[in-house]
Amino acid sequence: MKIEHAMVLAAGLGTRLRPVTNTMPKPLVRIAGKPMIDYGLDALEAAGVTKAVVNVHHFADQMVAHLSRRALPEILISDETEALMNSGGGLAKGLKLLGAEPVFVLNADLFWVGEKPGDQSNLRRLSSFFDPERMDMAMLCVRLENTTGHNGRNDFSMDADGRLTRHDPDRGQPVVYAGAIAMMPALLEDAPDDAFNLNIYFDRAIAAGRLFGLNLDGHWITVGTPEAISEAEAVVGGQAGAA
Repeated sequence: MKIEHAMVLAAGLGTRLRPVTNTMPKPLVRIAGKPMIDYGLDALEAAGVTKAVVNVHHFADQMVAHLSRRALPEILISDETEALMNSGGGLAKGLKLLGAEPVFVLNADLFWVGEKPGDQSNLRRLSSFFDPERMDMAMLCVRLENTTGHNGRNDFSMDADGRLTRHDPDRGQPVVYAGAIAMMPALLEDAPDDAFNLNIYFDRAIAAGRLFGLNLDGHWITVGTPEAISEAEAVVGGQAGAA
């Protein structure tokens, strides 16, 4: 399936990354010289995405200024400066700026490195994997051993067909949600107008047997504390050296 639209969730406060985020939004924290959000936006551009909504709240002016300098994908701003909408509410609000076509949903404060040159990218693999006839969401997942900065907990168990359930050590392959989803905007047509957590829709999809996952190629990085910045930069540098 071809996916040309995206929503990037970027409005969080980044409280665990203080004092760094006392003066800037978390998605603009640089890892190996590059703001975290640009890793995701570059991946979207490479996957053929032409338009992306980004929600903003914390130091919104800095986010808007940074994003205004980008040519592709075209950026639309979903303004949450008056009130944070949480992951689900922010997504539901932002999707109203797009049409009915399938979308990627990305978290702005994590990213991956180490895709093999010449191979299909993770996002292109995810779009090919997504089948709205069988799936509410197709989620990019990663094995715990291929993460840096994570809390050490698995989120889901994946069966041989890629179907996901909440993590159970006695069933399926344990995986971590890697912060990228392929879905149809119509899934959130019944969403409330106020703040809510996207986990509600994860659980609905699980109950219906319609939440699926695809394993990430490469190494996944999240930066939750100031100390994690150097750990992430070491991984990025190592991947660049290997390439």
